[in-house]
Amino acid sequence: MHAVVTVVGKDKTGIIAKVSAFLAGKGVNIEDISQTILQDYFAMIMLVDISGAKEELAALAESAAELGKSIGMSIHLQHEAIFNAMHRV
Repeated sequence: MHAVVTVVGKDKTGIIAKVSAFLAGKGVNIEDISQTILQDYFAMIMLVDISGAKEELAALAESAAELGKSIGMSIHLQHEAIFNAMHRV
């Protein structure tokens, strides 16, 4: 099962390290990642495999959002199907 993780906020050192360590600790595997810095803003999107996750999707999404608050970023994790439906043109 796949999910999409988005991370947005003011750029600072260690964002990728903190997010990837968080995901690894939850049993989530990063399969694809893209990140960019737009002036002072950091934006990252990841496709992750949550089939081995230690938590249900809703709890995982809540934990990710809490991590985002603690590091001053906006982190959203949602099922790939929901992400695709929301962004279909």
